[in-house]
Amino acid sequence: MLKVVFFGFHGVIVNDDDVHPQLIAQLLLAENLRFDPDEYQDMYLGRSDRARLTAILQTRGRFVREDYLDGLLRKKAEGYEEWLRSQSKLALYAGLEDLLYRIRSKNYITAIVTGAQRADVDQVLAAAKLTDQFSLVVSASDMTVAASKPAPDSYLATIDQLNMLDPNLALTPQNCLAIESCFAGIEAAKAANIPVVGVAQIYPYHMIQRRATWAVDYLNEIDFDWIAPRYEQGSNAVTM
Repeated sequence: MLKVVFFGFHGVIVNDDDVHPQLIAQLLLAENLRFDPDEYQDMYLGRSDRARLTAILQTRGRFVREDYLDGLLRKKAEGYEEWLRSQSKLALYAGLEDLLYRIRSKNYITAIVTGAQRADVDQVLAAAKLTDQFSLVVSASDMTVAASKPAPDSYLATIDQLNMLDPNLALTPQNCLAIESCFAGIEAAKAANIPVVGVAQIYPYHMIQRRATWAVDYLNEIDFDWIAPRYEQGSNAVTM
């Protein structure tokens, strides 16, 4: 049966996709390096800041020391915090509040599994008054570069942590549903054997549909009365 709903963060909860390439471009400019928006879109969207900065710097011939990378990540986090303060209204995706209400009515557990830095997540949830809506957050700050999306590690780690919090939950990937909007996130969930709803909030519907277990245009189209029966024992409707 379905027990837990996992949320991605950027592209699922908060519409901040334009600010991240801008902040990375500023970091690279300060390092006398060129930012390529097409490269970012094709290769790094949906990956953690640590993973994509590491890859971008390495492709430009830089030796990436951990202390050097940590400094860049702090600068990016400061830039993101400044951007948040400048927003008169936080750009949450339409349908999020309704979706969370319907999840609560079903008594599903919720958790965030994201490649975002924890500071970014905490600030957005606090500003949106959503902190109490999620039982757990597993962020890029908790994972190594190798373990970041599209690797399944963050999803599997979240399952392990939820089971530690409540051993009676006996959670497996087959009890979970992921909501993702980026290819890396969809791939990570499916690699963890977790069915995934792809939401076409970043990429067109037809591109999401080819990758996710199920696809919708908007969050309010996610129908648990239709999805939940596909988790029942003996159902063959959940296909990876």
